[in-house]
Amino acid sequence: MLGAAGAFIGMSVVAGLLVTAAVTPAIAVTGMAANNSIGVFEGLPEYLNVDQLAQPTTIYAKNGDQDVPLATFYSQNRLPVAFNQISQAAKDAAIAGEDPRFYSHGGVDIQGTVRGVLSTVAGGGVQGGSSITQQYVKNVLLQKCEALPVKTKEQKTKYQECVTDSTGVSPDRKVKEMKYAIGIEKKYTKDQILVGYLNIAGFGGTVYGIEAAAKYYYNTTAAALTPAQAASLVAIVNEPTSLKIDDPESKTNGAANGYAKNKERRDYILGKMYQYKRLTKAQYQEAVKTPIQPVITPSVRGCQTAGGSAYFCDYVQKTILNDPTFGADEDTRASNFNRGGYKIYTSLDLQLQQVAESTIQSYVPASYSRADIGGVLTGVQPGTGRVLYMAQNKKYSQDPDVLNTSTDYSSVNLATDQKYGGSGGFQVGSTYKVFTLAEWLKQGHSLNESVNANIRTYRSFKDSCTGGWGGTYTPQNDSPGETGIRNAQSATTLSINTAFISMASQLDLCEIKKDAEAFGVHTAKGEPLDTNPSAVLGTNYIAPLTMATAFAGIANNGMTCTPIVIDKIVDASGKDVKPPASTCTQSVDPAVANTMAKALKGPLQGGGTASGMNTTGKDMLGKTGTTEYNDQLWLVAATTKVAGAYWVGNIQGHVDFRKVFPTHGTSPASARVSVMRTMMSAAVGKYGGDDFPTPPSKLTQGIQVAVPDLTGKSPDEAKSILTGLGLDSADGGPQDSVAPAGTIASTNPPAGSQVGKGSVITLFTSNGSLVAVPNVVGQKFSDAAAALQAAGFTAKSAGGNNPNGIVQAQDPAAGTPAKPGTAVTLALAAAGPSAPPSPGAGG
Repeated sequence: MLGAAGAFIGMSVVAGLLVTAAVTPAIAVTGMAANNSIGVFEGLPEYLNVDQLAQPTTIYAKNGDQDVPLATFYSQNRLPVAFNQISQAAKDAAIAGEDPRFYSHGGVDIQGTVRGVLSTVAGGGVQGGSSITQQYVKNVLLQKCEALPVKTKEQKTKYQECVTDSTGVSPDRKVKEMKYAIGIEKKYTKDQILVGYLNIAGFGGTVYGIEAAAKYYYNTTAAALTPAQAASLVAIVNEPTSLKIDDPESKTNGAANGYAKNKERRDYILGKMYQYKRLTKAQYQEAVKTPIQPVITPSVRGCQTAGGSAYFCDYVQKTILNDPTFGADEDTRASNFNRGGYKIYTSLDLQLQQVAESTIQSYVPASYSRADIGGVLTGVQPGTGRVLYMAQNKKYSQDPDVLNTSTDYSSVNLATDQKYGGSGGFQVGSTYKVFTLAEWLKQGHSLNESVNANIRTYRSFKDSCTGGWGGTYTPQNDSPGETGIRNAQSATTLSINTAFISMASQLDLCEIKKDAEAFGVHTAKGEPLDTNPSAVLGTNYIAPLTMATAFAGIANNGMTCTPIVIDKIVDASGKDVKPPASTCTQSVDPAVANTMAKALKGPLQGGGTASGMNTTGKDMLGKTGTTEYNDQLWLVAATTKVAGAYWVGNIQGHVDFRKVFPTHGTSPASARVSVMRTMMSAAVGKYGGDDFPTPPSKLTQGIQVAVPDLTGKSPDEAKSILTGLGLDSADGGPQDSVAPAGTIASTNPPAGSQVGKGSVITLFTSNGSLVAVPNVVGQKFSDAAAALQAAGFTAKSAGGNNPNGIVQAQDPAAGTPAKPGTAVTLALAAAGPSAPPSPGAGG
């Protein structure tokens, strides 16, 4: 009894303050003080800042000229509407059920408050009496709490304190709420407060606001709500957990019970609407007879709703979560993304995306019994960096139960870097050779310049990043018959490992790495690129999108633009938000890039490693890549308008993809040309393509030098002469020759040939085994035979054996190198008159 008396006295004081402060709208608005108590009340903060309501964010993609929704994200499913977009029935239901004197009080309903005080004294707690304006205040304060991160223990504590301060049961909180309500009434009209309340109120679960509630529970709009529907929804606001009508299994409010608790509250509200003449008797009777029959229409959210475009959607989301534009830290950015009501218009071209999805599905199964197989097709626009398509063989899911039960699903975006939800990348194989080609050309070498592509062991490389590389390295080729002297164009067309290592041995490995970085290349994990010799052949782990971006830079005159996925962002108020921008950098001189483009047309032409891929009639460059064990396969290509990368390989493990046949009765290694032919043909069909600019002859042909005649020179002298001319040399081994043994017998190319400066001239050394055939034409047969015999040859006649016959021709010809013992055929002139018969002959 003493406790009840104390509570009564305490609440009486509160009631006195409230009666003084809010007895009429006039006092509330003017702030008139009737006694000293009002001074305490006026000392409380008055104005409450109403922040932007949490609203869904929607991502859009391009379908031709149309922007179509791709996915929606929200922490609170809310669709704010204007006052005139809400049915009168819904407005009347809210007022009748929650605050009948809404339009007559100044923010605090004194009658309702006093009733609440008395109820509190009787029940021992603070209860009831909140006006619609007060409820609006409470929800506004709660919204501020909902925006707080709750990952750490400290954050959760701060969040709970905020919720308690906003909704807790205490006289202090109630007084502050009332003061805020009076301030709200000074700042906004009644209609503004009512629509604000209907937009902010919770309707159970993640459903907030009258429009989202109408759609979710009745598949209609707020404007079309009937009295029965409106009262049913307003009923939920009173007790969102127990009165919502989306759980048919609920034992207290389920469909089996006719949603009894909701109907009870609904009918109470309908009765109030009738009492205050917002319904006619007939309307009231019809409404209460109406059974509660919800038409639950869930609002799906998240990237899993985007189908085959889900990984692109995920990349968009991760882009925002990594961009400081959207908040100082990831928690803030996530909150802004899920609550900010953004309209995000992306670069995704749904027409190309459909081609990418269908092609991947056709050639790379979501799962395969013999390998942990993955496949990606992704493309960017040269000159802008806009990502046009991104598809992979896996189905997207973030649900642990799904991921643990089916290898068809994955949450990892295999096209992107790890910080954007991607993997650790994959070795890129020979696609990385383009950066050695870039440095080769930058250093003044040409496509026509030859190198020694023979298999040999290297013991050192220049690497200014590390101070040099030492050890032993013996690269091998992918196919036999690729050794010998090869020019840079042939090395590129056929992707000859030994040729590119030979080129790299004349360069700085550190500069090759810097060239890759200039084209935007980096490892998927963000670690530094390796510079060891094997990196020349593609041992760094890189994401497919990164390689597509680099090849776009080559096709764009050497100007590389970082990938972007967002064209435009509009916030909930309709204002533009600056999206993340692409950064374009001149990776190499345009002349170098254009020469690279010329070289990279080779692999797509007859005899190249991707022969038959380009059937468009437009200029296209490309490069295959195959790693050791054939476990990662690549084909990257570009026109001036679209660049695309195709990767198929082992996500884990080392299955040889030249020896398995998952689809089309062929191996992934053989199928990659077909995959990219389909993809790039579609890209050219929509975006076209221009001719690559003609590169300068000094980078294609190089400075031309005539090969000197080195016959008879010592090897050292011959090498010195070649070095002086800017040519390199290679040992061709011994050769049968008339030159003195140990001297130069011949060269390849032969003396007099025009070659590019820096080319390799093969030197053949004489073994001294040949002798020049002497000239015996014009001699008598007997004299000629004797001369040939003296030189180590034998003679035979092609016109009789008359010793006096005159030699008209010889084979081999005079001066021809031949081995001793070789028979020389002599053609004799017709024989002269015969000698007279001896005396007595014939009788």
